[in-house]
Amino acid sequence: MTMQYRRSGRSGLKLPAISLGLWQNFGGDTPFDHQRAIVRRAFERGITHIDLANNYGPPPGSAEENFGRMLATDLHGHRDELVISTKAGYDMWPGPYGEWGSRKYLLASLDQSLKRMGLDYVDIFYSHRFDPETPLDETIGALDTAVRQGKALYVGISSYSAQRTREAAAILRRLGTPLLIHQPSYSMLNRWIEPELVAVLKEEGIGCIVFSPLAQGMLTDRYLGGVPEGSRASHAGSMRPQMLSDENLAKVRALNEIAKRRGQTLAQMAIAWVLRDPVVTSALVGASSVEQLEQNLVALDKLEFSKDELTEIDRHATESGINIWAASSST
Repeated sequence: MTMQYRRSGRSGLKLPAISLGLWQNFGGDTPFDHQRAIVRRAFERGITHIDLANNYGPPPGSAEENFGRMLATDLHGHRDELVISTKAGYDMWPGPYGEWGSRKYLLASLDQSLKRMGLDYVDIFYSHRFDPETPLDETIGALDTAVRQGKALYVGISSYSAQRTREAAAILRRLGTPLLIHQPSYSMLNRWIEPELVAVLKEEGIGCIVFSPLAQGMLTDRYLGGVPEGSRASHAGSMRPQMLSDENLAKVRALNEIAKRRGQTLAQMAIAWVLRDPVVTSALVGASSVEQLEQNLVALDKLEFSKDELTEIDRHATESGINIWAASSST
């Protein structure tokens, strides 16, 4: 497997087809040596993009702190070979200024993130979610300010609707800071970006990095026989037991059969499937082990789908009520 790099929209920035997200497994609840082994191997395999957010942990902020330690040691001297992103938008600290999309929160959060990681700047700074109670000009203007302050090279948005994405792109165009990228949830069981958001991204020349391409772990072989003890669905979090309905599990099993015929695991097919459209710059995956990371990377060995395969997948790859970020993209 040789890593592929794709241009983000009409920008000059290329991202690896698979990027590493530090949402899960990189906080204070995971041994540091375990984390660094995953990040080191990802970099060795050509994953040059590491995606974070201010609140990743637990506790919030600890993923950035841990990654900062890696930048100072394992990745020392490699800053210019990396694209590092962070975000602000969700609950981060007490009081009225610790979440959503005010200028106050976004710029204070970015300063905190830079301090935790020991950086002068991030490559991409995101508005993590749309704030219905703050003027969009204020939220997006804060992203522009971050670039003008030299604290971010590019800006992005996450989980914004098609209409809000178009509006954000127009504001940034006026300000002179292009909208580089959109980060939505997207998978075979969560297809909300089709067709409206995809059309806007293509029209505006905005890149797309999709998170949760494995549908919070549903699109793996983990749940084919039910909910195993210790899995993500067995405790509170982004994977909820009610998502594993009989109907959804039937879809997962049918998709698994297609993957087997293709000579792939279900997870590998799920990653390849989100990358089938050139509008998708990168698939953002997590990893709980080096072995899991290596398995996900094998998806790049077979990205092509026949027309018949796509038609068969479409019969089972339907909305499954798993988009826990839907509220943000519906306003």
